[in-house]
Amino acid sequence: MRNFGKVWVVLIVVLVVLLLFGIGIFKWYINGYNKAVGLDEAAKTAWSNVDTVLQRRLDLIPNLIETVKGYAKHEKELFENLAKSREKYFQAKSIAGKIEASNQLSGLLSRLLLLKEAYPELKANQNFLALQDSLEGTENRIAVARKRYNEAAKQLNAYTRQFFGSFFCRKAGVERVEYFEASEQAKEVPKVKF
Repeated sequence: MRNFGKVWVVLIVVLVVLLLFGIGIFKWYINGYNKAVGLDEAAKTAWSNVDTVLQRRLDLIPNLIETVKGYAKHEKELFENLAKSREKYFQAKSIAGKIEASNQLSGLLSRLLLLKEAYPELKANQNFLALQDSLEGTENRIAVARKRYNEAAKQLNAYTRQFFGSFFCRKAGVERVEYFEASEQAKEVPKVKF
């Protein structure tokens, strides 16, 4: 009879250990899954912030073009390329497509702003100067938002490559995201030909 009681005690201890182990595994799974979801949401939020300031820049472009057009009528190709690049951004379906369009737009905007060197009367135009100041402020906001997005992307991408992180990311449907890096074209100093 005493052996029967010992068996029950051992059985209860084993069940408690298995239950605690199961609870530990469950908590580990939930934490890993939630981390994947949290990193994904952080990257999406950071991209949304980038998208917002890029939208602000895109909204400034038509006014800037109209101001410059009056002084630089023979720069039609530049104006058309700016319009196409702006349209390309709105049509992009992915972050990578928007990054590419934004980088192309950055190079064209640099060329547009350099036109003031060739047209001294443009330098004196108050509307142009105000738009240029707004654009410079927006470019600073883009740089900050891009840095924050890239940091969120780095954390997410690192987690997707970790041993257990990749498992949780697959379970949560979380995928790697593209970094927002300047293209080689955007890194070059623009050349304006007259």
